[in-house]
Amino acid sequence: MLVVTRYVVPAEEWDEFRALAKTALEALVACAGCLGARVGRSVDDPTLWTLTTTWQSVGDYRRALSSYEVKLHAVPLMYRAVDEPTAFEDLIAWTPDGGLAEHDTARSGDAATSVRPGPAGR
Repeated sequence: MLVVTRYVVPAEEWDEFRALAKTALEALVACAGCLGARVGRSVDDPTLWTLTTTWQSVGDYRRALSSYEVKLHAVPLMYRAVDEPTAFEDLIAWTPDGGLAEHDTARSGDAATSVRPGPAGR
């Protein structure tokens, strides 16, 4: 699973943001199931930054968000993220060790359907 959070960071905040992002990255990579992480900045617009992590599963990622260290060091940075979906499942991936691999979706067929509790037809 891939998680990409994007940030718009004014030039005068770059040093502070980079330090916050490093601390957040360190907290996330210490969590079980984290396969990798990176902080990047756009080569075309230096005010656009990303924090990208890869996870063994969505459960590992969600458990990481519940950890004390992540709440303390990563969540404050994530509050600054652009408000958009951030978690993506791998459907087609390539790695040097494994080559090309295709995966079925883990989403249920009705995942986008709004569900309300209670008897049907209410």
